Amino acid sequence: MGEKQKALAYYNQALPLHRAVSDKDGEATTLSNIGTIYSDLGDGQKALTYYNQALLLRRAVGDKGGEATTLNNIGKVYSDLQEKLNPVTYYNQALPLYRAVGDKDREATTLSNIGKVYSDLGEKQKALAYYNQALPLHRAVGNKDGEATTLNNIGKVYSDLGDRQKALAYFNQALPQLRDVGDKGGEAHTLSNIAFDERKQGNLKQALTKIKEAIAIIEDLRTKITNQELRTTYFSTVQGYYNFYIDLLMQLHKKDPSIGYNAQALHVSERSRARVLLELLTEANVDIRQGVDSKLVENERSLQQQLSAAEFQRFKLLQGQYTNKQLDNIKQLSESLESQLDDVQAQIRVKSPEYATLTQSKKFDKLVLTLPQIQQLVLDDNTLLLEYSLGEEHSFLWAVSKKSITSYELPKGADIEAAAQTFKKELLDKNDSAATKVGMKLSQMILAPVASQLGQKRLLIVGDGALQTIPFSVLPMPQESQNSALSSKGKFLIPLLMQHEIVTLPSASSIGVLRNKLMGRKLAPKTIAVLADPVFSKDDERLKNIPQLLHDQSRGSELDNQIDECLNLNRLDNTKREAEDILSLEPNPTKSFSALGFAASVTTAVKPDLSQYQIVHFATHGCVSVKNPQFSKLVLSQFDEKGEKIDGNLNLNAIYNLKLPVELVTLSACKTGLGKNVQGEGLVGLTRGFMYAGAKRVVVSLWSVNDLTTASLMHIFYQKMLQEHQNPVAAMRAAQLDMWNSGKAPYYWAAFTIQGEWQ
Repeated sequence: MGEKQKALAYYNQALPLHRAVSDKDGEATTLSNIGTIYSDLGDGQKALTYYNQALLLRRAVGDKGGEATTLNNIGKVYSDLQEKLNPVTYYNQALPLYRAVGDKDREATTLSNIGKVYSDLGEKQKALAYYNQALPLHRAVGNKDGEATTLNNIGKVYSDLGDRQKALAYFNQALPQLRDVGDKGGEAHTLSNIAFDERKQGNLKQALTKIKEAIAIIEDLRTKITNQELRTTYFSTVQGYYNFYIDLLMQLHKKDPSIGYNAQALHVSERSRARVLLELLTEANVDIRQGVDSKLVENERSLQQQLSAAEFQRFKLLQGQYTNKQLDNIKQLSESLESQLDDVQAQIRVKSPEYATLTQSKKFDKLVLTLPQIQQLVLDDNTLLLEYSLGEEHSFLWAVSKKSITSYELPKGADIEAAAQTFKKELLDKNDSAATKVGMKLSQMILAPVASQLGQKRLLIVGDGALQTIPFSVLPMPQESQNSALSSKGKFLIPLLMQHEIVTLPSASSIGVLRNKLMGRKLAPKTIAVLADPVFSKDDERLKNIPQLLHDQSRGSELDNQIDECLNLNRLDNTKREAEDILSLEPNPTKSFSALGFAASVTTAVKPDLSQYQIVHFATHGCVSVKNPQFSKLVLSQFDEKGEKIDGNLNLNAIYNLKLPVELVTLSACKTGLGKNVQGEGLVGLTRGFMYAGAKRVVVSLWSVNDLTTASLMHIFYQKMLQEHQNPVAAMRAAQLDMWNSGKAPYYWAAFTIQGEWQ
């Protein structure tokens, strides 16, 4: 029925009962069913974990039919993960097992799955042959859902072959059957297929009706998932529907600009973005644990502590001698605890009276702003919103001012992504001449159309895809805005920074939610708290008096690919100077707080005292996990004054539990603005953790920053704020302009950007 979260809750109750009575067959069935939930919600890796456990049990009890089903399920996950060679291997193992036990229905499902693989590979006739074998088998056993799915698949083949009428005939056969059996996901999929073919035939209004129906189903299914991670993964699997909807509306806008289809398309773009973040920020306004069984809340706290302890154990293990088995055991423990924590947090939401009030009042439905609301609640006369949507065939830009909206069609997403990635690569290589050249190409793609509207306004950038990971500040102004060619020194043409303050946002609606969250909040009484220069290594001179000169260190790395760099961290000498310079700008010592060296610890970071300060500044190493955002972290002191090893990882789970109602959090560390790029949610990482904790705005970085020049940039930034009383966005721009004018390459200063409220 599409209520995946409810299904998962029942399966998780069943699993320990099967295990308690040693019912391996029932255990395998339940594991397989749990795997299917995760597969349906887009978490293929977690699905494989459950399927592989089920497969071992199926084989152990000699259940050939069950073994075939699990093989079939594994094949489907590999198919969804776009691993084209693996799926058929699994399907071909399953097929003879089904035939041996006479299970015609599942034989048909497997044939249909093989057909899907060949269809994806472009072998349409081969796909049809398999689908046409599957169809009579489904009909013979009366499986309407399987029959409808196969009809839908056949229709898709004819659609790909350009036979629209035949495709629509199959889709329209499938649709009533899917409705009969209550397969909501299948219904939405078929409606979107019909919309696609109606559009291809020029029936744009009919296509619009169908895609609206599909989106309504998706939005309804989404609200029934209380586990935020699963809600995120599910939403990522349906982004194609929103992209199609946007594309269709913009096509209608081109035909008749007077109707306002472009404003509708902007609203759909907002509906497709950062929805979990909007809900999290709204949740943060209430205590969703109030009125919930205290045992459940205690269980959540215990699991969070166990998860942190497991991660600390893994951290310690990797620093010494270890076996792969030990590492696997800790990894499995972490995954199990993480899964349990997700389930408990979902239960808390289900049983929370406060959460129920939010959902029953439809408050979550009202978080996404329309064009008039964006203009009224978000923008001012000196601010221009630039919102991008990158698509397979076309990309779009909406430029929204206080009184107008203008929309533009841009090149296809792949071309923009490639240019953005190359631009960033050249910046990181400090190749200013090459970066300027490719930057101008990118600028012509994404800024030239709107150049006449830019003036000297503040720019709110809602990026998409790779545009979320580049510094707009150093993009060259579009060609028509430039007065001179590239200088003989190869210096950049006029960068956007010269004429604009720049703020990056996950969505325009996020500002509306953030302002609502901050309404009526009083300014903290004290000015600034700084945590800097932690102790990372037993070789640190503060423990062993061994002098170290490491002036050109970077401040972090990626957990997933360079784990050793995150484990063997060197002292960042310049963070101490950075901290002292910043603190010297606040003349009243009672209004500042410093935690340097051993004191720059997790214990200090989680103390409620930090909420008394308007600004909290971290200068340390940052480690970002692009696979598992919950393991992204700031690394604080790993040793205490006695030389004892302590847990210095301030990870994302811990950050969510902070209470930091502050004006600004600065993460003066590497890649703190990055994270897992989830379609529809954007970059999931440290920024949203601090916003949930209460930060009005967060300064983050887009790459590994240099220790020495970062300290210099931060000194100027705070000087502009604390002595010249500029707001953080204006102060960051002024600091970066100072670095630019002093001749420093953008690599050394352009990584830093501000996310959140600019006012």
